[in-house]
Amino acid sequence: MKKLSLSILMVVAFVFCYAQPKIQFDQTTYDFGKIHEEGGKVTGKFEFTNVGNEPLELTSVRPGCGCTAANYTKGQIAPGQKGYIEATYNPYNRPGYFNKNIRVTTNEPEYIEDSKAAPHMIFIKGEVIKRPATEFEKAGYTKTAGMARFFEPNVTHNLLNTESVLDTFKVRNFWNKPVNFRLESTAPYISEAYRSFGGDLQPGQEGIIVVKYDASKRAAFGQLKDAVTYVTTDSLESKKQLHYAVNIKEDFSVLTPKQLKKAPVSNYGAVDFDFGTVQKNGQKTIDFQITNTGKSPLIIRNLVSSSNMFKARASVMEIPAGGSTTITVDFRANNRAGDQKATLEVITNDPNNSIQVVNLKGQIQ
Repeated sequence: MKKLSLSILMVVAFVFCYAQPKIQFDQTTYDFGKIHEEGGKVTGKFEFTNVGNEPLELTSVRPGCGCTAANYTKGQIAPGQKGYIEATYNPYNRPGYFNKNIRVTTNEPEYIEDSKAAPHMIFIKGEVIKRPATEFEKAGYTKTAGMARFFEPNVTHNLLNTESVLDTFKVRNFWNKPVNFRLESTAPYISEAYRSFGGDLQPGQEGIIVVKYDASKRAAFGQLKDAVTYVTTDSLESKKQLHYAVNIKEDFSVLTPKQLKKAPVSNYGAVDFDFGTVQKNGQKTIDFQITNTGKSPLIIRNLVSSSNMFKARASVMEIPAGGSTTITVDFRANNRAGDQKATLEVITNDPNNSIQVVNLKGQIQ
């Protein structure tokens, strides 16, 4: 009797081990051949069969790049039945040969038993024939949109807070109608200094607009980003933006020797801080002190963090001689696990140490 029971158990175990789903692709590579860049998205279909003896289910279908999307059979595929995976590729702005992969995992035993098991791999490939250059590309106006375009909308400057700068922006009207340009700005530190055309830029006309950025009126320090908006009559994109990335530092050359002797002096007890381990979506806070050992008020101009996970604030922004302030830094852990590092720039009116870099780190678990 015992031998019979053991035999039954062995048979059940044997059946269980071999009762499993199994995927088999008709083909693992889909070749689109030659496709045209301007022809729009293309889709290839992979068919597969469940050659096992239990229902099959696709648990994950992950394209290897953002230019590929996938649609596939949802739910269970019975033994002997077929399913599919559709892979869509966008060729626009991607001329030349391509070979992309799609990672596929299923409810087959290897994936249940080992979460790190290598996925099934299927591939799409082909060659994208480059489209003819547009009139905008031929003229080099590729960084903005619409029928009237700025040639280069981005500028970067390092300025003292006593300086201003003039930037020349080239603009061209590709439309068959005049396009009106009007500066939309209430900021006192940005103004139009000159333009080579009137209110309207004529069809086919190329001109320049000169914009003045005045750091003395910006009343801010450190790394700053500003946008200048022009409202136009362009039918495709009426608003055009120019982007400024400006680093403004304090000009201490205007101080007299007497003022320098009485200047504030910033003293930091420490400039390296470790938050330790923080759980995902959790938060941890540290405080550190800044003491003014000088003879006039120490003013905190700005606190600039290199990461939005680390936020800083000061209890007092103007510290009298002999006084102190507390800087509070919050480490707000997001869903990104692992070591996190950042810097905090403490910008003050200390002429000998106007920018103090504080190093921050922590680990998200």
